[in-house]
Amino acid sequence: MGEPEQSGDDVRVFRTRFAPEEQMSQQLFNPFLPDVHQDPYPAYHRLRETAPIHQPFPGAFLLSRHRDVGPLLRSPHVSSDRRKSPMYELFMSTVPNAERFRDVPPSMLFLDPPEHTRLRGLVNKAFTARVVESLRPRVQEIVGGILDEVADRGSLDIVADLAYPIPVTVICDLFGVPQDDRKQVREWSLDLIYTLDPMVAGDRLERAGEVSMAFREYIRGLIEERRASPGDDFISALTGAEDEGERLTDEEIVSMCLLLLIAGHETTSGLISNGMLALGRHPDAMRELREDPSIIKTAVEELLRFDSPVQLTGRLVLEPFEIDGVRVEAGNDVITLLGAANRDPDEFRDPDRLDLRRHPNHHSAFGGGIHFCLGAPLARLEGQIAVGELVARFPALDIDTDGAVLRDTVTLRGLTALPATV
Repeated sequence: MGEPEQSGDDVRVFRTRFAPEEQMSQQLFNPFLPDVHQDPYPAYHRLRETAPIHQPFPGAFLLSRHRDVGPLLRSPHVSSDRRKSPMYELFMSTVPNAERFRDVPPSMLFLDPPEHTRLRGLVNKAFTARVVESLRPRVQEIVGGILDEVADRGSLDIVADLAYPIPVTVICDLFGVPQDDRKQVREWSLDLIYTLDPMVAGDRLERAGEVSMAFREYIRGLIEERRASPGDDFISALTGAEDEGERLTDEEIVSMCLLLLIAGHETTSGLISNGMLALGRHPDAMRELREDPSIIKTAVEELLRFDSPVQLTGRLVLEPFEIDGVRVEAGNDVITLLGAANRDPDEFRDPDRLDLRRHPNHHSAFGGGIHFCLGAPLARLEGQIAVGELVARFPALDIDTDGAVLRDTVTLRGLTALPATV
């Protein structure tokens, strides 16, 4: 696999969930080391075997076992709201022009009840299972058009030609984003995904701040247009969503749209690209799927488990409690390593084997608890159609696994290139 792209300024600033980089270099698990970044699964195995509840430095814990990750994500004793952290002000001191963010409401990804409950309830009314299923013909149309072009060319980059265009087209369709603006939305999203990492380069952080403001202003413009002339798009639905007299404010809609426009395609792109790389490295599994397309649903769940698009997520401890006899204190950070939990042999038989018929498959790729991925049904739909159609249509599909280029992010795991011929 190719080396990850580098980020210009390699000086990383302190984030609330990990130590400074010089401390990280000495830890049992350091996701920024090149070998670990390329393939974290051996390091996850060592963690589960030697320190499943690992304290890399005071005030922080890493969880790598499936039986610990799930309960932690469902625990009432933890928070997703980083503003409650005793380290929040220290973090804000590293953010360029931090004052401009203080009045910006967080997305529901970083909120707790009751605020999270209210926002999730309102957005659920505009993002139902019926809406997702109604998108099936559109997704099939998009995939069919892409594969027609691929057939004429005889080759493709699975990331640029398939994994990226499908989810970004669908989410922009849902939001009514004009065609001419979609390239810009993609570029903004790529800049902002770095803010999900536990540490981020200083220039990346400054760029993300500028992009966030520009992206938010753009969404405000879309909201203004939809209020004046509502349509059948997602933003129009959000402006009209109401639950027991509660409505979303414009700034809450902006934060919601920003989250969904980014998460709505970056993670699905990772599912498709990681999944096809796994199939390229396991030709017997790809042949099995081609010969029996009826297994596509369990196949996609297995691809999600095997190389998860989201590798970790963090929580802040609000009240002291114990995890398997280890005490964590209020104010501590707990990082759940979703990728490690998904390869736990205590939960998954022969976890390093790609088994497209695996059942049951209680993976943690979509997180858990109240923050379980809102877009999971859409991601599954897009993944099933994209992977299933590509494999079925081209029996001679040859994936250049050595040409795969890994994205240089830690929280989100995906590719920037994956060449193939058909």
